Amino acid sequence: MSEKSSQIDRKAEVKLGTEARLLARSIDRGSLATAMREDQWPYASLVMTASSYDGSPLLLISELAEHTQNILKDQRCGLLIDGTAGPDTPLTGSRITLIGTLQRTEDSRDLERYIRRHADAEIYAGFADFALYRMAVERTHMVAGFGEIHWIDGAAFNFNTDSSAALAEAEADIIEHLNDDHGDAVTLYARNLLHHPTGEWRLTGVDPEGCDLRSAGAVARLAFDRIVCDAEQARAELVKLVKKARKSEEK
Repeated sequence: MSEKSSQIDRKAEVKLGTEARLLARSIDRGSLATAMREDQWPYASLVMTASSYDGSPLLLISELAEHTQNILKDQRCGLLIDGTAGPDTPLTGSRITLIGTLQRTEDSRDLERYIRRHADAEIYAGFADFALYRMAVERTHMVAGFGEIHWIDGAAFNFNTDSSAALAEAEADIIEHLNDDHGDAVTLYARNLLHHPTGEWRLTGVDPEGCDLRSAGAVARLAFDRIVCDAEQARAELVKLVKKARKSEEK
């Protein structure tokens, strides 16, 4: 393989990784596959998910659950994120299967991101048998419709956050400010840019690639037009998107 073709392949994989990460950030649940600890039979279960800053899936699960007992013996797992809702033929929709390992994490920022995504989780997050797990993605199998099937390396799925520490530090303040002082802007994002019904939309996460929204049982993902690295850049992007949303309403 020539250097030129190798570069093209890497560029294509990075693009596919970005698409896969967007899907994972856009959905708040998945089907977790683990190996039964007694006999290794496959076991699938519904889990509620959030995403770490780099896109790694986060799961807040009880040690009493079958899947957690399985993971305590064998950390390897698969996680199906299903984005096929909506089309008349679901198989034309996008879905990804993430393959990797689940490891317990004590990262308080990850826990905050999970609870903002799933407010009801705050009730049981402090229970002794519950813990937050972060998935280290090694490979991604992406199906984006008929004939659009790709294997993606884990490095392409994860977003490099080395240059965005300042934004991570400011995330909670940005979210609080938007929700408390500019709730109308969040609703405009959901209604005019993402075409969701009007509701009590709130921001639940901000990262270098975009922001996460929630209204009752509905979640949405708004991608930025560019990568942002700090609070000032995020503010500029959010203001630009509000203007875009208002302009679309005038048409």
